[in-house]
Amino acid sequence: MNFNNQNNTNDLVEDFAIITQILAGDSNLYSKLVSKYSRVVKALIRKMIRDEDDIDDLTQETFIKAYKALPSFKEGFSFSSWIYRIASNTCIDFMRRKRFNFVSIDQPITKAGDEEQFLDIPDEDNTPELAYMLNERKKAVEDAIDGLPDNYKVIIKMRHEDEMEYSEISKMLNMPLGTVKAHLFRARKILLSTLKQKKSLFSEF
Repeated sequence: MNFNNQNNTNDLVEDFAIITQILAGDSNLYSKLVSKYSRVVKALIRKMIRDEDDIDDLTQETFIKAYKALPSFKEGFSFSSWIYRIASNTCIDFMRRKRFNFVSIDQPITKAGDEEQFLDIPDEDNTPELAYMLNERKKAVEDAIDGLPDNYKVIIKMRHEDEMEYSEISKMLNMPLGTVKAHLFRARKILLSTLKQKKSLFSEF
């Protein structure tokens, strides 16, 4: 076995051991996988997406999706290949939303935690039943946002309703950029947890 193959084998064993411990209840260990792969995941996303704020959002979204999918991860698989595929699919979904002319309800939902997604429905499919469902979804999202701690609620609204850049939020709130991103990350996780209780409205959860 050559040096590279030895390293790959070590990664497989090490990563699966970490995943096993996470699934056993030690969720804090997930930060090890994030630290290990965040740079390469971000580099992959950067090849597909230009805006740095979008890159940061999609990186967070990728790792949240991966975390929620950990129970399906199988021993002997490469975690790096697995999370690259998640990152790639996340970018494709993002670009599809950008590419087509959708009507947005202008409120974010979080799918697999994270991340920054919108309920977008084409005009031509806007039936009365769909309009009712959209209104119900919008109300559920608004209620979930209103239930956030005040410091998270302000940042979520500035980012998603006012469409402010991270740097603008940081300057306006006199808050370090890293803190802004951390608060957004935590706020989105809370929103995901809340919206998961509305399975009849958000069947994709």
